[in-house]
Amino acid sequence: MNYNVEVTYTPKGPSLQGYRGIFVTTRLMWRELLSARELIWRLFLRDFKAKYRQSALGIIWAVLMPLITVGIFVGMSRSGLLTVHNVSVPYSLYALIGLTIWSLFAVGLTASTQSLVNAGSMVVKINFPKVALVLAASGQGLVELVIRFILIAVVFIYFGVVPNWTGMFIGLISLLPLYLITIGIGFVMSLVAGVVRDVINVLNVALMGFMLLTPILYPISGTSLLARINVWNPFNYLVNVPRDFILEGHSKFIDEFLLITVFSIAICYLGWKLFYLAQTKIAERI
Repeated sequence: MNYNVEVTYTPKGPSLQGYRGIFVTTRLMWRELLSARELIWRLFLRDFKAKYRQSALGIIWAVLMPLITVGIFVGMSRSGLLTVHNVSVPYSLYALIGLTIWSLFAVGLTASTQSLVNAGSMVVKINFPKVALVLAASGQGLVELVIRFILIAVVFIYFGVVPNWTGMFIGLISLLPLYLITIGIGFVMSLVAGVVRDVINVLNVALMGFMLLTPILYPISGTSLLARINVWNPFNYLVNVPRDFILEGHSKFIDEFLLITVFSIAICYLGWKLFYLAQTKIAERI
């Protein structure tokens, strides 16, 4: 039985001839991804070195920025501008963990959105799997996550808080859905940025506003308007469930988190598929 698939690229995108199974496109996507493993790693290293090499403070920025943000909110809390209730650990630790988890999404999405535009000349002149650019760029969110978790460990020691080690492990594993939805949205946003450059500037403002509306730096009660809105906000669960496990070893939003996990997988796959089908048009738009 012959399972060979011939892919013909036309101005309208890739068309499939031969075996017409329902999973053909997915199989081709995985084949392309596997062939780009080494390229993804090399691009990731290039992006990492380029980001910190020409910076005066280098990698310290990954620690300094969350400290400044948390410091502002701690000052607001102590001055009475921000009222924080139902936090079982020092507020600065609570806010720092939330901001660190959020950075996986914010940093990864920003870098992914800019990936095709930043590699404009390479996209035009060289034929290679473009998926490697987006995945390598999304790795910047993972790097800052690791760096900031080192800072979190220091803060745990400073306040004398003993983490729940089992909960810590589960909390780290539960970050995977957040990373998957980052990749999925990043695929789509990179295509949009290739057509409309303004989206890169708008994205930073949108992420800041969305972070303030999502209970990342503060807890919310179940009766407020913001709490009712965040019932439908997937990032409420993608951030707070991992934080609950890290701090308390359990979470009351397991059912919602499992549903959002399925949603994240779907967004990742659909964004990847759209990117795969549209990649023949990328060079014309960059």
